[in-house]
Amino acid sequence: QVQLVESGGGSVQAGGSLRLSCAASGRTFSGSTMGWFRQAPGKERQFVAAISASGNMTYYADFVKDRFAISRDNAKNTLYLQMNSLKPEDTAVYYCASRGVSFWWDLMRQSRYPYWGQGTQVTVSS
Repeated sequence: QVQLVESGGGSVQAGGSLRLSCAASGRTFSGSTMGWFRQAPGKERQFVAAISASGNMTYYADFVKDRFAISRDNAKNTLYLQMNSLKPEDTAVYYCASRGVSFWWDLMRQSRYPYWGQGTQVTVSS
């Protein structure tokens, strides 16, 4: 089993930055592809970014390219999402997710990630 706990959410003005963290425990973190997803009020949950097990490959949704950066520290069993130039439309609950395996395909499909955190709220005001 994998346990994921997000932190780092909060309220920020447009143009500001936040760094989300996701602490993982349980099955081998360093062997798992990890992802960040988000769900805005009244909308479906959507893919934000993914990172390979080793951290050498990343993939982003078009709407966050050049603003967000996903990274991981396998020694600390922690996943990160650095969010810069935040916009009001980035307001959402952000979730980290683990595939439990190192597969690097179909990254945007939520059903490929069997393990999820409880989410952390990010609110961006204009």
